[in-house]
Amino acid sequence: MTRVLEGEVALVTGGGSGIGLACATHLARDGATVVLAGRNADKLANAAEGLRADGAAVHTVVCDVTDEAAVQEACSVAAGVGRFTMLVANAGTGSAAPFHLTSLEDWNSVMNTNVTGAFLAMKHSADHMARNGRGAIVAISSIAAPLTHRFMTPYCVSKAALEMLVKQAADELGSVGIRANAVRPGLVPTDISVGLTSTESIVADYMDQMPVGRLGTTDDIAASVRFLLGPESGWVTGQCLSVDGGHTLRRGPNLTPLMEMAMGPLAHPGAPA
Repeated sequence: MTRVLEGEVALVTGGGSGIGLACATHLARDGATVVLAGRNADKLANAAEGLRADGAAVHTVVCDVTDEAAVQEACSVAAGVGRFTMLVANAGTGSAAPFHLTSLEDWNSVMNTNVTGAFLAMKHSADHMARNGRGAIVAISSIAAPLTHRFMTPYCVSKAALEMLVKQAADELGSVGIRANAVRPGLVPTDISVGLTSTESIVADYMDQMPVGRLGTTDDIAASVRFLLGPESGWVTGQCLSVDGGHTLRRGPNLTPLMEMAMGPLAHPGAPA
């Protein structure tokens, strides 16, 4: 089988587990050298060991995407490995609270990681990609961008902002051969979604909104990312691809039972303290 990404380097933020690691796996299978970036050195080392066992060329770099100097260094590491032409802006976080009880700390934490972190990764990869003559960026968004998720306001707003960031990057960077797209996963069991996937009633409600009635897998998402990064999608940019079993045809999830179970009457504004 032709390794169509041979000689190309991909930087994957949040690459130590979950969707990021699955993306790295799919890219490496097609010949790319992958650079895993994340905050936890041990997690990165374990992920890299597993990929190398399958014959992948892997490098790691400790990086908090909210730290501009660290992101710039991660991009320099990727450029130092070889022809840096691919970025997966995957690092993300979330929070859950009633709107009226959402703290500024939680708001800023989600925005800084999901929006600012993606911006910094795109910003500092762009020069390297332009010098290499082309590039492809894929950001990991969410069905929470187009669909409201009650009690997840910072996350929803951050993902909506991320999609506009992708469109802006696509519009501005296309002239130097850089494409930018996003993938919108539905509910996929990962470390970040464990609070949802471990609650039977929440999973059942998600399933009710999916014409293809199953939870997603990290491979479902990674296969779409691989397509958007590769030459097969060379005339695709500025797009947001929903990979969600059709969830975005219907409504967002009903998280009210989970929040009421956790907070009781305080889940709703005006409840007595």
